[in-house]
Amino acid sequence: MTDLWQTIVLGIVEGITEFLPVSSTGHLLVAEHWLGQRSELFNVAIQAGAILAVFFIYWRRLLDLFTHVQDPQRRDYLAKLAGAFLITAVGGFIATQLGFRLPDAIRPIAVALIVGGIAILAIERLIASWPLRTEVTWKVAIWVGLAQIIAGTFPGTSRSAATIFAAMLVGLTSRPAATEFAFLVGIPTMFAATGYELLKTRHEAAVEDWTALAVGFLVSGVVAFIAVKWLLRYIQSHRFTVFAWYRIALGAALLLANL
Repeated sequence: MTDLWQTIVLGIVEGITEFLPVSSTGHLLVAEHWLGQRSELFNVAIQAGAILAVFFIYWRRLLDLFTHVQDPQRRDYLAKLAGAFLITAVGGFIATQLGFRLPDAIRPIAVALIVGGIAILAIERLIASWPLRTEVTWKVAIWVGLAQIIAGTFPGTSRSAATIFAAMLVGLTSRPAATEFAFLVGIPTMFAATGYELLKTRHEAAVEDWTALAVGFLVSGVVAFIAVKWLLRYIQSHRFTVFAWYRIALGAALLLANL
């Protein structure tokens, strides 16, 4: 496979998995084991493409929130978004200061995929009989912020899965409402994380293949836009169980392949 096609494949993998509850970090690590490891700057670029795509999907919602801050409900929602982000930022800063680094071995990723899949099945079954609630409480905001820290600590967990199901477990049982809040919190969180990684990897710019960077960024952004649009329609009438079974199957396959 040529370098261009490898770049396109990695952009597709990032675009599909960044916001689906299947773990983009885990999928990228696995893909790079097979296709060859890329620079941190490349990984930052394709993640930025996916984030920008989600920003474009939600720009009207964000504009509405920021241009109507005089409205108590919108102001309260913004405050909870900010609270969840700050919890994640503080937790992420502490983890960084402690020298935490994500492992890149296949086995822990496979285990996390399986455990996460089982957790999704269990949570979906648990909340099936709960009343439908669409209100974002401070409890939801706090747990979403904490869930982002957990997802950033364990590769294969999935930030979107951790935040969506944390929100649902503590009372935000509407899947569309939980997904929207998780994704809106994810925008500043991931922009901040991407900006931090970009500062750390700026020394790589002189030797980076900028054509590959641009292709990966564009492919990731386009694919992420399509994937998120599809997901938002899908969860209007479906549960997340299909992603749970996918995670379990992939995790089991990876474990068997690495015995």
